Amino acid sequence: MPRPDPAEHASYYGKYVALVPEGDILAAMRSELEQTLALLRDVPDDEALRRHAPYTWSLKEVVGHMIDGERIFGYRALRFARGDATPLPGFDENAYAQVGQFDRLPLGDLLAEFASVRRSNLSLFGNLAEDAWTRTGTANGSAASVRALAYILVGHERHHTSIMRRRLAGPAGGVQRA
Repeated sequence: MPRPDPAEHASYYGKYVALVPEGDILAAMRSELEQTLALLRDVPDDEALRRHAPYTWSLKEVVGHMIDGERIFGYRALRFARGDATPLPGFDENAYAQVGQFDRLPLGDLLAEFASVRRSNLSLFGNLAEDAWTRTGTANGSAASVRALAYILVGHERHHTSIMRRRLAGPAGGVQRA
């Protein structure tokens, strides 16, 4: 499947799509999930609560945000793949993170939830008819294709795991990660 064209998503999401050079997006979704779980599975909860300057979210809040993003982008993909032309609203990730209260949950539970939602999206995308991938819809005032949403999912995860990797390896982070 070809990569999405820049016209298939809002320009803001170009930074996420650029992080996914692979042509097999389903393989990238599976691989990235395993890498994210490997990165975070041994992080102690007290470390997952730390806020490393200049970032304002804890690692738990970042994972919670990734869960929310996974659900929202997956829902958009479902709606568009099914031919639903109803414009969808945007969402305020900062408000979601605050109200989500992710710091109260064990990191292991958040990782299990992320894995569950990603596997659900893998089933969704993996079972789409070929023509569904290029269907489009409108979310937050911008057009997006189903294919672009799959790439955005993976790029969004890579963006945040890259930051978490630096946070965990840096001098303020107490846990060394590869």
